[in-house]
Amino acid sequence: MRLYGLTFLVALLFLAVPGIPTHAGPYTFSTEELSDGFMKTVFGLEYRTWSWQPYLVKKYVTPVRFYIHNEARKNRRPVIQSFLNSLEGNIRGLSVSMAARPEDANFHIYVVDRDQYRDVVRNNIYANSHADAPGRCLVRVVSDSRGISRSSAVIVSDEGDFLFRRCLIEEVLQGLGPMNDDESLAHSVFNDRSRHSRFTTFDRFILNMLYHPSIKPGMSPQQVKPLLPGVVREVRGSIR
Repeated sequence: MRLYGLTFLVALLFLAVPGIPTHAGPYTFSTEELSDGFMKTVFGLEYRTWSWQPYLVKKYVTPVRFYIHNEARKNRRPVIQSFLNSLEGNIRGLSVSMAARPEDANFHIYVVDRDQYRDVVRNNIYANSHADAPGRCLVRVVSDSRGISRSSAVIVSDEGDFLFRRCLIEEVLQGLGPMNDDESLAHSVFNDRSRHSRFTTFDRFILNMLYHPSIKPGMSPQQVKPLLPGVVREVRGSIR
């Protein structure tokens, strides 16, 4: 598939600071909290590349077709497929399937051991032997005003189950559009200081808000903000 539009990159830089809650627990999020979380994660970019428009909405408007490249020694495919298969039921407005061939996919997931990480990032993500390979895992997104055309995530397998699951959840979700992290989001995986390794209720709200039909690719914060109270009201009925 030809890449077009702007390229965005996020990398998981660090993890696990004591004092941040591990689980959100029973909690009712206010409209203001959810709107604030949406603005902080959907607009901005955790790791800046040459992209010049990080403050626009990025989302898929076509079905997401995943392909898993398991290059690590351990076969992580069953766990990954289980998570990917759950996305469509958890995010209204998102269509998900598994591609039979790499060339049919628009979201590639590379599962690697740490000693493979740099080479896979350079060769498979950038096709540039001198490209930087930041972070402990990462996702690259190609997007423009028509929506996301391609995402590629690199997940490290051999540094423990916690890091693997954390990277899987965060990088796949960020590859769907909310690409910024914020340390104030205690209930979110979009916060490198938290210890969440699951698709939290808060993050389900964020993704369902993003994939609400009122939110369009290329929208600015000024266009989106007035819509959020109504979007939150509609999304509440789908989150349990």
